[in-house]
Amino acid sequence: MKTITYSGSSRTIQGIALVAALFVAGCASIPAPTEQMAVSKAAVNSANSAGGNEYAPVALRAAMEKMDAAERAMAREDYLIARQQAEQAQVDAQLAASTARAAKAQKAASELQEGNRVLREELNRATQ
Repeated sequence: MKTITYSGSSRTIQGIALVAALFVAGCASIPAPTEQMAVSKAAVNSANSAGGNEYAPVALRAAMEKMDAAERAMAREDYLIARQQAEQAQVDAQLAASTARAAKAQKAASELQEGNRVLREELNRATQ
């Protein structure tokens, strides 16, 4: 019995089959990003509570829009897009929360400086 081999084209076909199998397996094996969705929702809520709506409205709005897109992708069972949108929403929400906290800290520092200035003026008047 004779075996006929086509060394060049056989390897090419095997390579294509392997890539196709990996692609199909990769698409089928993406789990629903339920944990990422929960973490991202918590980040958006935290940013909102931190004052993101007042101090970082653009970043908070972007986070909320991306979270909505992630939820729509979950409903379509497009888990890759859902994960990506949820991750981006989390980053935007963290930016909004950090910006809000920094703005609040700056405002508090300014109020303390103003309070110190007023106290110095009162001390100067009292010692004159």
